[in-house]
Amino acid sequence: MNLNLSLNPNKVVQFLQKQPCDIRKADLIRFVKDNGIRMVNFMYPADDNRLKTLNFVINSEEYLDSILTYGERVDGSSLFPFIEAGNSDLYVIPRYATAFVDPFAEIPTLTLLASFFDKEGKPLHSSPEFTLRKACEEFTKTTGMEFHAMGELEYYVIAPDTGLYHAVDQKGYHESAPYAKFNDFRVECMELIAQAGGQIKYGHNEVGNFTLEDMIYEQNEIEFLPIPAMQAADNLMIAKWIIRTLGAKKGYDVTFAPKITAGKAGSGLHIHFKIMKDGRNMMTENGQLSDIAKKAIAGILEHADAITAMGNKVPTSYFRLVPHQEAPTSICWGDRNRSVLVRVPLGWTGKIDMCSQANPLERNDVTASPQKQTAELRSADGSADVYQLIAAMVVAARKGFERDNSLQRAEDMYVNVNIHNDENKDKLAQLKSLPDSCTASADALERQREVFEEAGVFSPQLIDGIIGKLRKYHDKDLRKKTEGSHNEMMNVVRKYWHCG
Repeated sequence: MNLNLSLNPNKVVQFLQKQPCDIRKADLIRFVKDNGIRMVNFMYPADDNRLKTLNFVINSEEYLDSILTYGERVDGSSLFPFIEAGNSDLYVIPRYATAFVDPFAEIPTLTLLASFFDKEGKPLHSSPEFTLRKACEEFTKTTGMEFHAMGELEYYVIAPDTGLYHAVDQKGYHESAPYAKFNDFRVECMELIAQAGGQIKYGHNEVGNFTLEDMIYEQNEIEFLPIPAMQAADNLMIAKWIIRTLGAKKGYDVTFAPKITAGKAGSGLHIHFKIMKDGRNMMTENGQLSDIAKKAIAGILEHADAITAMGNKVPTSYFRLVPHQEAPTSICWGDRNRSVLVRVPLGWTGKIDMCSQANPLERNDVTASPQKQTAELRSADGSADVYQLIAAMVVAARKGFERDNSLQRAEDMYVNVNIHNDENKDKLAQLKSLPDSCTASADALERQREVFEEAGVFSPQLIDGIIGKLRKYHDKDLRKKTEGSHNEMMNVVRKYWHCG
């Protein structure tokens, strides 16, 4: 038995004793036969950033082999606006590495994520998943390194108020039961996500909590481990599906919306990244942030306004990006600074053995670095298309390596103070602001589209579609119009309650 897999919660991986990347078609057929699996599901992301499902009943081994080999055809025009109805057929082909047992199905079901292919059998050029794949391949081709990512998935759970043990308003960070009401729900979600292949780091209560009209609103977060960018996006898609589905079964409303009411913490989708080469984290050198990290940060900051077009997809996204709400407003970066757009968190770069100080019986080798250092983009939220978002970050980071002035630009955009404090208003005035609407994000992407279209990563059709959808909101002055009017703001919030 491979000891590295002995604790893996994915039933397919546990049974086969293979890493997901090593799973073959014959392995899945054996798993189906030996575990009483009666159905197969394909799931795939569409233009609305949600997973769609196609169900198959297994009626013979030959049929199982056929669908695992050839997939099935679907109506692409109903999934993506850039597909014309007159020539709309697409193929969906399963990716074996994503296989998991559906945790909700009463009939034993094997589920796999699928990729889109066109009529010629080529990957669909404009699909979100293939766009990210192209971005990662181009990044590695240019830099010789790999882009790894992870998400911090924030969401609110809403349920009737029991009247017991109310938490302090907006003081829910890491709260425990009985003041936290949905810890058990979060833990159950985490277990099911892990069974579906999600690489989870931890979960906890977040800042936001309040009671309104006899309902409890409690904010939670599930954070993932940094893994190759493609897998990171898959993890987030599956996690959102699981959290919503389990919430519905328990009678809870769950929302990933960026803003759900005025004056309360909104929900973000912070994306951490690190640059890897030959299994080594390249974000630090001699205990300090490396030039490699600074170049990637500079590239992302240079295109941060356009990246909001992929990471902030609805008008209420820009209700969250305001001062004093632990959300960024200006394009800058800093160490351990939650007022900036790109934050460099603590990375275990010191040489002091903290474990033995907390546990005097332990003695550890502190010369071996855990290589945990990441950087965190804090602008995106749950409305994001996670494949487009991470792809845009990868493209922008690559540009940071291609430009000669990236290290100087990183120095120019570094901030080590809270830029929202009055004494720092002069520094704030020097910084470029993030877009304040979908319209402004669309304009930023239009100006920079050549960067994302370079090397064929984002197709022109995909860029056109993103820009067109953002502009249809006509929200250029919406934030200003709703300021001071709670009712008008809530009318907008309700429209995008279940975005993404």
